[in-house]
Amino acid sequence: MIESIQVFYEGRVQGVGFRYSVRQIAKGFDVTGSVRNLADGRVELLATGEDDEVRAFLEAVGKSELRAHIKKQSETPLPNPPPFRGFEIRHD
Repeated sequence: MIESIQVFYEGRVQGVGFRYSVRQIAKGFDVTGSVRNLADGRVELLATGEDDEVRAFLEAVGKSELRAHIKKQSETPLPNPPPFRGFEIRHD
């Protein structure tokens, strides 16, 4: 089953290489999506893939060195995810 999810990370998640690290972690999983900084200081991650791949990817992010910067994360399913090719850092 394909799952698409939007995750917001809060804490000290900007200016610490968070987006680059997430993109590097994504290379080890069969997921597509994006990661970007938001004006309010959060980071938004969008991921699409098989349920188990998406869950394993998010678990890997949570267990990486990034966990020290994450104070809170919230997840929302995406019923109509944008189409992605690969996993990218967005700058919009």
